[in-house]
Amino acid sequence: MKSIALALATISFASTPAMAGVYINAESNASYTGNDFTSRTTDLHLGYEGDVGALGYYIQGGPALTSPDGVDGNTDFSGKGGLSIAATEKLDVYGEVSFVTDEDTDTAYGTKIGAKYKF
Repeated sequence: MKSIALALATISFASTPAMAGVYINAESNASYTGNDFTSRTTDLHLGYEGDVGALGYYIQGGPALTSPDGVDGNTDFSGKGGLSIAATEKLDVYGEVSFVTDEDTDTAYGTKIGAKYKF
């Protein structure tokens, strides 16, 4: 994960993006099994995003406030980075790598890949 974050940071600093900037992203995700609440994670991230031609990129990270049902919550660290490419005027292809630390278990990682077609 560190190498991916470093690569994204290198891309952002080694190039001269047409549009770039710092942002704050707050996101809360709740999990349910059937009708039963199981947990909530709220990310409070500081990020940086930009574009280089048809390539868009971002990297963000910060505290992750976890609240499992019936258990005291804790604060971990989470982050994500992603790329999107305008394949055509109507089609974007994107990918994301994310992680969240946990003081009691191994760091969890996630990936996302997709496409968005605009009508």
